[in-house]
Amino acid sequence: MSYLGINSAAPEEWDRLKKAHPAIENPSIVLENTTKDDLVNSPKHYGFGKVECIEAISESMTKEAFKGYLKGNCLKYLWRYERKEKEPAQDLKKAQWYLAKLIEEVTTGG
Repeated sequence: MSYLGINSAAPEEWDRLKKAHPAIENPSIVLENTTKDDLVNSPKHYGFGKVECIEAISESMTKEAFKGYLKGNCLKYLWRYERKEKEPAQDLKKAQWYLAKLIEEVTTGG
C-alpha cells in the first residue's frame, strides 16, 4: 500500500505511522510501501528480536548525542543522494525519515 495522501491510507495504517513517527503531520509525505520490507521506515535487517537498531542507538546515547546522530544521518543521505545511480529518491526518503525523527526528539523533549 502506497501513501500518497490521507485518502489512500487505511486509517489503521495511518494511525500506526503517526504513532511511530509523530513528527509527520502530513500523510502525503509518507511515500513508502509498508508491505513486505520497507527499506526506508523499517528495514527488516535493522531489527533484532523485539528491538530495532534505532532504539538501541537511542538508549546508548545521551539525548543530545542522539539528536546529533539523527542530524548527521540527515546530512549523510542528503550529501550522497545525487551520486546514487539506482533510486536516489530512497536516500532522500531516508533523510526525511531521520529529519522527522529529529523533529520528534526536539518537540517532545526526546
